[in-house]
Amino acid sequence: MATTVTSSGLFKVNWRDIIEGLKVAVGLPVLTIIYTSIQAGNFTFDWKLIGLTAAGGFISYIIKKLTTAPQIIIKDVSKEDIASVKSGEAEAVVQAK
Repeated sequence: MATTVTSSGLFKVNWRDIIEGLKVAVGLPVLTIIYTSIQAGNFTFDWKLIGLTAAGGFISYIIKKLTTAPQIIIKDVSKEDIASVKSGEAEAVVQAK
């Protein structure tokens, strides 16, 4: 079985977290502009609002990642092994390398 750490540890941020935060920072203002434009009936750009929304989204995402425990995914596990652990017939044990 191979294990892969998919996120940084508690109170830590890695490059993957920064990239994901930037994706959120770009996506959030786009959705805000579209929603605001639909409500107003015109398509205008308020760059200050876009920047503030992007910064808020990025900071919020990074804070979320800092306060979330790391997630670990175990790959290549057979269905029989999963069933054994679920039924209590076997125990899952974590061993350090």
